[in-house]
Amino acid sequence: MVMSASVAALPEMVRASALAKVAEFTDFTQENDPHGEHDFLSFEHCDRTFFWKCDYYNKEMDGGSEDPADPDKTTRVGTLMLAEDY
Repeated sequence: MVMSASVAALPEMVRASALAKVAEFTDFTQENDPHGEHDFLSFEHCDRTFFWKCDYYNKEMDGGSEDPADPDKTTRVGTLMLAEDY
């Protein structure tokens, strides 16, 4: 898990509670997750809009995974950011 510089600059309590919201998120629907991949979410927290996305890299971390569903071939990296960072 990584975060943008603007999220890192938020007060620790806001960062921690935003990360908890990501960890606890289960409200995936056809509208917000049409492909069923659970690799992006958006939520409101402390008067801010947060985005979280997951990228799938190869084990060398120098390109995309050839098979994101295979954990032996994939390193997943989640990024938490503010909407304005995107």
